[in-house]
Parts: sequence; C-alpha cells; structure tokens
Amino acid sequence: MHRHRRVYHFVIDFPIPPGASKMKVLTRTLNKADYKQLSEFRYQMRRFERFSEQAAQGEGITPLQYLLLLHIKGYPDREWATIGELAERLQAQHHGVVALVSRCEALDLVKRKISETDRRQVEVHLLKAGERVLARLAELHRAELRSLNGAFSIPQIDL
Repeated sequence: MHRHRRVYHFVIDFPIPPGASKMKVLTRTLNKADYKQLSEFRYQMRRFERFSEQAAQGEGITPLQYLLLLHIKGYPDREWATIGELAERLQAQHHGVVALVSRCEALDLVKRKISETDRRQVEVHLLKAGERVLARLAELHRAELRSLNGAFSIPQIDL
C-alpha cells in the first residue's frame, strides 16, 4: 500500500484597504531588531486584549459586548451609533452586529430606535445598565493602561 502525501495550496484573497496603493514599500529587509519590535508590540497588545477579555467576562458580558458598548458611547458627536457604524468599528459583518445588538438588548444594555431623520436607519442607544457596566469596565481599562505606560510604542520600522 502506497501512501501519498497530499499537498494543499490555499490562496487567501484579502480585500485591499482604502489607501493601500499609497502604502510605503519597504526599502530594506527586516532585521532581527525589527522583528523584536514587532513581536513586543503584538505581545503587549495581546496582553492588554486578554486583560480586557477577562474584565468583560468578570462583569458577565462577552468581550464583543463590551466593545459594542464602548463604541456606542465613544461614537463621535452623538450618544448613539447605527448598526453599520458599529459594524465598521467592530470590523464585523452587518448581520453579526445585528445579532450582537439583539443579545445586548436581551440583557437590557442597549435599545434600538428607528431614526427620526432616516427611517431606514436603526440607532443603537445605551441603557442605564449598559452605562453602568461600561463605566466600571472603562475604569478598569484606564487603570490597566496606566500600568502599561510606555509598554506600547509603534515599532519604528522604516517610518
């Protein structure tokens, strides 16, 4: 019996982000120090992300639910955001954000409201319970960021 090893090749087609054609092309090969900077940056980001995940879970919500609350409260120039705006902020599909908002509504953290200016738009507003959970989590995150002062720096690779 002959055993043949199959080799699979995958091509992943990522969409090119807006402005990608203007991105700077590397002018040199990355060296060990460059990789070290990138690794340290990603490590510190992941540590903070893990802290955030655990903090959210400690409040009885998922990390995505925390991010949804944060993006509603932090949306520029108003106290609500549309499903589409939240999808952009979360880098998620529209239908996934609809489901996320539904789960947060079931917990009385947010409410949907049809826009008075454009009936096609759905506004997502924080409720008092959502405000309280977000305030507690934001304070924890602020304290964690203070403890990381100086740990986050943008890698200086051909910048």
